[in-house]
Amino acid sequence: MKKGIVWLLSIVLLLSFGSERASADDSSRLDQEVNDVMGTPYKWGGTKASEGFDCSGFIIYIFGKFNLDLPRTSKSQASAGEYVAKSDLRPGDLVFFETGGNGISHAGIYVGDNKFAHSSSNKGVTITSLSSGYYKERYVTARRTISESTYQKMTGN
Repeated sequence: MKKGIVWLLSIVLLLSFGSERASADDSSRLDQEVNDVMGTPYKWGGTKASEGFDCSGFIIYIFGKFNLDLPRTSKSQASAGEYVAKSDLRPGDLVFFETGGNGISHAGIYVGDNKFAHSSSNKGVTITSLSSGYYKERYVTARRTISESTYQKMTGN
């Protein structure tokens, strides 16, 4: 009986380590860059991981990892690249929201699975569903600012 339990626990451990490794290997470079700064606090005007990010500063930081330049503010980023329908979003697209009643005031990076990464004023860098009540009601538009080759570098696709 003891040998059976030890054998079963060994199998469970092997399978769990194997699945963790597979998920780490399967994550894209975009996912890795976002995960590296997950939880970094919000800071108005912030563009550095060591100091904190505002929403557009977070985007500039992540896109900088891929040698991409974007305008500084979320409002100006919303004019970059080309329009993309919400139904056609792919990882690396930028999503924009009106949170203050004065036009575009928040932005994030679409990461797939109906989720976006952003620097939230109350949570810092986090990943949120586009379907969450707050952001679902405030979604304005999305832009594709990256080339096909950059998309492939970001995602491995």
